[in-house]
Amino acid sequence: MTKRISSYILFVSLISIVFSACKVTKPYQAPQVKTEDLFRDVNTADTNTIANLPWQEVFTDEILQDLIKRGLSYNLDLLSAYTRIQQAQAYYNQSKAALLPDLVATAGVTQSRLPETQRLGGSSSRTQYNLGISSVWEADIWGRLSSSKRAEFAALLQTEAAAKAIQTNLISSIANYYYQLLAMDQQLKITEKTVENWKTTVVTMKALKEAATVTEAAVVQSEAQRYAAEVTIPDLKQAIKETENTLSILIGSTPGEIKRGNLLNQHSLNSLEVGVPAQLLANRPDVIQAELNFRTQFELTNVARASFYPTLAITGSAGFNSYDIDNFLDPASLLASIGGSLTQPIFNRRANKTRLEVAVAQQEEALLNFKNTLLTAGKEVSDALSLYETAGQKMVVRNKQTDALQKSVDYSQELLENGFANYTEVITARQSLLQAELSSIDDRLQQLNAVVYLYRSLGGGWRQSNK
Repeated sequence: MTKRISSYILFVSLISIVFSACKVTKPYQAPQVKTEDLFRDVNTADTNTIANLPWQEVFTDEILQDLIKRGLSYNLDLLSAYTRIQQAQAYYNQSKAALLPDLVATAGVTQSRLPETQRLGGSSSRTQYNLGISSVWEADIWGRLSSSKRAEFAALLQTEAAAKAIQTNLISSIANYYYQLLAMDQQLKITEKTVENWKTTVVTMKALKEAATVTEAAVVQSEAQRYAAEVTIPDLKQAIKETENTLSILIGSTPGEIKRGNLLNQHSLNSLEVGVPAQLLANRPDVIQAELNFRTQFELTNVARASFYPTLAITGSAGFNSYDIDNFLDPASLLASIGGSLTQPIFNRRANKTRLEVAVAQQEEALLNFKNTLLTAGKEVSDALSLYETAGQKMVVRNKQTDALQKSVDYSQELLENGFANYTEVITARQSLLQAELSSIDDRLQQLNAVVYLYRSLGGGWRQSNK
């Protein structure tokens, strides 16, 4: 009766353990965050967003497309990110295998020397042969192993999101540097043209001096302005080379010349749709990465919580053991065993409690980081929209300014040649025109970069084209 009662109590205890397991680990729920008003001065329910466009539809310049393709294939940072995915995949596979039993095969020969009191007239040594297998399986009663597996899976997804974030940043960086090169090419052309115009002005000033219309000061001033424009050309060429070198590294090649098109032939998207802020949760790789990091820490907290409870291990072994090699595989030499053990931590110098406290704190830190990443994403979208609008406003005014200054140069040059204007008026007008033309290039570059910035900020660039 006593044996039956003990078996019944053991069975009921095991059933109770299994049904109470759900109270130890908690199911994961995505953190609740507010996304309303995340985009400044944007109030729309339209879910269409340029983030869903493949990068080939955003950047239509074929030369730029080729550079982006090379970057995606050979950029070392992106390739390194792919290796981290492989590492995370290996850890995840290992976490899945932890739910399976261990299986170990053993084979051995033991030579032992007997003391004289045990020889009984027999041999002084004995040889023992053994061959067998053993297995240990830990029952995942409290969900510790399952939580660990889920944590590794979240970590795997996190590395994939990190690679996507690197890809989006890489695409935007290549596009930005490409547009920067085009802008500097255009500025170089304008500066060189201005230098040639100054040369003509110097010749005109010298002729007017010979005619006693202007003084030597006018000639010297015009020469000085020519040199002031010309001295900026070496710096422009140096900046172009440095930008080419940087872009070369991004596409995984040695520093060298970059083939490119023309700034005036670049076209922006007809419509900059941003969707709704909540879409950042699914589109922005760094936001996804931050949420997955919180998920990883959540599951590790489950693991730490389950460490307070006992572990149940089932062990088994079978094999042959004999002192006679001739009868080694005889059924009489077969042995087998099976058993179970329950291990409950009682006092381990506060290790489990510390592990749980740290896990809870790290989970809270991951949650705060996720919220901060989402806020930063909203800020970047707002900045990009404002930057695009500002660039457009400047371009409208700058075009009017450039037209007016061009007329001012033409009129003052004509008046000077006819003796009705001071030479300083010509110099001032030409200086102002040069600055306006260079600034107009900066305005166009700002507009192009704003589109790139907005596309990246919304989470575009990691989706594959269907073409």
